[in-house]
Amino acid sequence: MRFIYLLSIVFLLNACGPTVDIDYDPQINFSQYNTYAFFPTIESGLNDLDEKRIIRVTDSLLQARGFQRSDTPQFLINFYANESISNSRNTIGIGVGGGGGNVGVGVSGGIPIGGRMVNQELTIDFIDVQNDDLVWQAVANDDYKERATPKQKEAYYAAVIEKMLKKYPPKN
Repeated sequence: MRFIYLLSIVFLLNACGPTVDIDYDPQINFSQYNTYAFFPTIESGLNDLDEKRIIRVTDSLLQARGFQRSDTPQFLINFYANESISNSRNTIGIGVGGGGGNVGVGVSGGIPIGGRMVNQELTIDFIDVQNDDLVWQAVANDDYKERATPKQKEAYYAAVIEKMLKKYPPKN
């Protein structure tokens, strides 16, 4: 019983967080790539602080997996994001109703709580330097609070990019 309870929690936590889709060239031998660098002119659509966060997190995760940042890389990393703002999906419902005889009337509404959310689609591309070809791409979709603190943004990008890079290199 305890095992089933623990397994349920793991599945629930796994269902939360970003959704990640990947695409890659199945003809590529990904074990050939050991060194990387970031694309020289990244036009991510994000502010400089978020770009630095993404670079820092990606660097840390790739280096922990044995990749080395280099001036003569085997692949380049590019990233960009599309964002939109929406109201929080969490609401408090209020309703008033009354009735008499065979007639009833009710009015209800929802008040949003939790502030607005930034819906972000983050794309990371790995480009083979020698052939100038896109060889791997990950796209993550997730939300974070519009007024997130720097620590919250750092944690957000760490979770999203870690989930994206779990799928690299692909298993052919």
